[in-house]
Amino acid sequence: MHRTLRRLPSLDFLRGFEAAGRLASFTRAADELGLTQSALSRQVRALEDALGVALFERRHRALALTREGAALHRDVVDALGAIASAAERVRSRTREPGLTLTTTVSFASLWLIPRLASFRERHPGIDVLVSADDRVADLARGEFDVAVRYGDERAAPPDAVRLFGERLLPVASPALAREAGRPLLQPENLARHVLLHYDDPEGRAPWLDWRTWLAANGVPALKPAGSLRFRLYDQVIQAAVSGQGVALGRLPLIAGLLADGRLAAPFPRRYESAREFRVLVAPHARDRADVDAFVRWVVGEARATADASESDAGAGVRKPARPASRGDTRSAKSRGASRDAATRKAIKAARR
Repeated sequence: MHRTLRRLPSLDFLRGFEAAGRLASFTRAADELGLTQSALSRQVRALEDALGVALFERRHRALALTREGAALHRDVVDALGAIASAAERVRSRTREPGLTLTTTVSFASLWLIPRLASFRERHPGIDVLVSADDRVADLARGEFDVAVRYGDERAAPPDAVRLFGERLLPVASPALAREAGRPLLQPENLARHVLLHYDDPEGRAPWLDWRTWLAANGVPALKPAGSLRFRLYDQVIQAAVSGQGVALGRLPLIAGLLADGRLAAPFPRRYESAREFRVLVAPHARDRADVDAFVRWVVGEARATADASESDAGAGVRKPARPASRGDTRSAKSRGASRDAATRKAIKAARR
């Protein structure tokens, strides 16, 4: 190996540096790459140590590239783009034709896969490869055509199309919710049940923590009969469906399970997280007809799911107060037409 190549910094370090420089934030860059803020900060520090120069000015609640960092960032952006383009050219010669999608495990297993048959019925000639991984793939590298991502609504890329937000509420199998001797009628009844937890040792998803829901519903000191923890969220829901305990359900991901009776929501009160699901199209795939067809389908399915979830929200859903407007008095048909127009506009913007 050439001596210069042996001294080349880690590609992961360069990707982390590129994201932090572009977003001017370690936190937002870590969220985009599926890392913790501390892990990305260590990567950047290691890169600075290897180069012997400071790449960022770390100010109070602000991050800025130094002069040396800005110069390196321009070259890194060009180099990573060239590598991604070269990899895509090779990949395009060898892979089977079709559409490639990257998304989270929970979105794929709970929402997307149960609906894919309807896409196949409409577009039988389009093959789809679904890659479910909670790490965030870089669409610029050319490996995937479309991404459905889950993240803070304030950090959404400008070219992303919003699918739906997220609301949480306790769910259990109908049999467990009605079990004689310990029915689920009010939050205090959870003390006689096993709570199913999404295991989050780094605390990256506090809104999915039972402690948050219990505190918001006036029982912060409640002690359940037991606990089961799972590393993957879809496993939490599988355990709930099989009657092993009570889980925090995420709407609209579990809307289908509530609709077909496999899950029941014993307490109507729900709360909204600041997270949302959105779809993005890779730069190399923006003019492809199969990608356009898939994005239109997934946005339409998401709109229908969100509408169905909101139709039974009831008065128990806690939402930020806002003044009434003329838009609130429009007919359902008018609102639907406006949503369709907004959807078309968003998709068109994503393809630019």
